[in-house]
Amino acid sequence: MAKATMRRMPARKRPRKAKAGTRGAVPSDTVLPELSGECLAAKEAVERCGGVVAGQYLDPLGGQPLLVAVLPLEKVEPTPFQRDVSDAHHKRLADVLDRTGIFLDPIIAIRAPSGFWTPNGGHRLAAMRRLGAKSITALVVPKREVAWQILALNTEKAHNLKDKSLEVLRISRHLMEERVDKSEKECGYYFEEPSFIIMGLCYEQNARFSGGVYHSFVRRLTAFSDVALAQALKGHERHAAMLLELDQKVGEIVQKLKARGFVSPYLKSFVVARANPLRFMKELPELDDLLKTIRTKVERFNVEKVKQEDIVASGGGAPDEE
Repeated sequence: MAKATMRRMPARKRPRKAKAGTRGAVPSDTVLPELSGECLAAKEAVERCGGVVAGQYLDPLGGQPLLVAVLPLEKVEPTPFQRDVSDAHHKRLADVLDRTGIFLDPIIAIRAPSGFWTPNGGHRLAAMRRLGAKSITALVVPKREVAWQILALNTEKAHNLKDKSLEVLRISRHLMEERVDKSEKECGYYFEEPSFIIMGLCYEQNARFSGGVYHSFVRRLTAFSDVALAQALKGHERHAAMLLELDQKVGEIVQKLKARGFVSPYLKSFVVARANPLRFMKELPELDDLLKTIRTKVERFNVEKVKQEDIVASGGGAPDEE
């Protein structure tokens, strides 16, 4: 794993506002008269599964070939690494579609072993299934890499830390099969932050893991590794195990505080903040070392010395459960 002294990758700068009409193609230049290569293969895949291509064009921003198609609903599945569908969200969406009687927001689709995957249409797909629809409109993207850019593409329902972390973990595992020779750093674009993989491992083992309590310092001390994805994952698994053990110890202290009558949704944050010396350190430690230090301090935590005003003064932080 990369040294903790390495700062995490800086966030990409947002592009400056460009002068109007200076980028991309005019409408007449988006006409795509003939298909070839990946685009032709995508068209053939649509027809093999019983779908029809209703149109074809070049994306007006990047000039990439795209297909507008209607696909049989049973031939489309969410990508295997995206978050679980929200039951309440897809039911609300189904109700709206039923009332309007029209489906206006095509899903994005890519070729898959047994049909098509959609990286950002899970809720729309579930809603259409709930309504008993036979088919669904899709924007078919020939380049399969778009499936791994799910975090940027998925705008249906905002991600919380748990959703994002589990998705990044699933993407990492999928890329381990697709790109065996690639390092974690080379695939960093798809993950946004390496800390999400650690958080995902924790949420996978404990759905009620209090990730927000720990993510700020885990994120700060985790960098993308130069080693292969599978090897990098082993290091993340070690850190996840340490975090889960720490969370259990913190939970025991929280129960003792509650037994003394303290009531607050921020008790875990309070305990961890008291045990975390990172803000006082001039040099960044390794994540392993910091987790060990915090655990030692938590094990020595004296609940008898805690006062209500201490918890109030701490200012809260991340709630115990997300």
